[in-house]
Amino acid sequence: MSIEQQIAQLQGRGLVVEDTSAAAQLLEEVGYYRLTGYLYPARQSEPVINEDGRRSMRILSDYRPGTRLEHAADLIAFDRDLRLHVLEAVERIEVSLRTQVGHILGERSAFAHLEQRNFTPSFLELYDDEETAKSTSKHAEWIARVDERRASSKEAFVGHFRKKYDDQMPIWALTEILELGHLAKLYRGLQNDVATQIASHYAVPSKKTLTSWIASTNYVRNVAAHQARLFNRKLVDAPTRPRGTTIPLLAHLRDESAPKQDFGLYNALAIMAYLLRSISGYPEWVRRLREIVDGFPHVPFLGIDSMGFPETWDRQDLWSTDPFGD
Repeated sequence: MSIEQQIAQLQGRGLVVEDTSAAAQLLEEVGYYRLTGYLYPARQSEPVINEDGRRSMRILSDYRPGTRLEHAADLIAFDRDLRLHVLEAVERIEVSLRTQVGHILGERSAFAHLEQRNFTPSFLELYDDEETAKSTSKHAEWIARVDERRASSKEAFVGHFRKKYDDQMPIWALTEILELGHLAKLYRGLQNDVATQIASHYAVPSKKTLTSWIASTNYVRNVAAHQARLFNRKLVDAPTRPRGTTIPLLAHLRDESAPKQDFGLYNALAIMAYLLRSISGYPEWVRRLREIVDGFPHVPFLGIDSMGFPETWDRQDLWSTDPFGD
């Protein structure tokens, strides 16, 4: 369809478009599919009874009365600000994790990442790869992927190790070229004592919890880095919510009054904020996040609860801009 036809179709489905020039510019910038994705919660629905007798809701093509093009434009702008802010937190977390993995493993040996004694049996266990018809392990796969990344790297320090040290890089140097996904896989495979030492740096009580948090942060990072819709996305990798009072600042994630959205973005933002307390930039990042969330667009069909934010989220101690009481 031409841009004019796209506008006509949106109008035919009930979207209020007063400025067709602005609509054309928005569609040319973001595309029909992306724009309608932000408007999906505004679509009308109707109850239906399935063949098995169960009731469900059928999503219709038409929009609820009063849905405007400006609502989509405002949500797109909000999501852009949120994605960029999330990536700032991810950058700090990723760099810090590289440092801790490199330092703590490096204390064991320069090439601790190659030594089987540092990894769990399941990470080292051999299995048959259906694609290659060869035996491999999660550890061997990790080494192969890192070797590929090192071989393709144009970094000067990588070239230095390539020429002077026969391409052998100690773990504290190797971590500088690892992405968060590589770190997540490596951390998951570490022996519990090593992994717990790293977790303790961030005041996280267990390897299991930090493993979940790294995976969730990496998922959010991938969504944000690829400019996909983030704000009301159902997280594929939802972070583990700590039980009881193991982490008091995050206890509210399990409150009875908390939104029943284990996979909502709020939980991921909360664990990022908690990790930043052990790194740097926490007060500034929290302050800016509050500004962004306070600026959530006034749309009739959506609120911050769509991200899993509880009503009293900004009164929780986690979001204090003076986290250490100085």
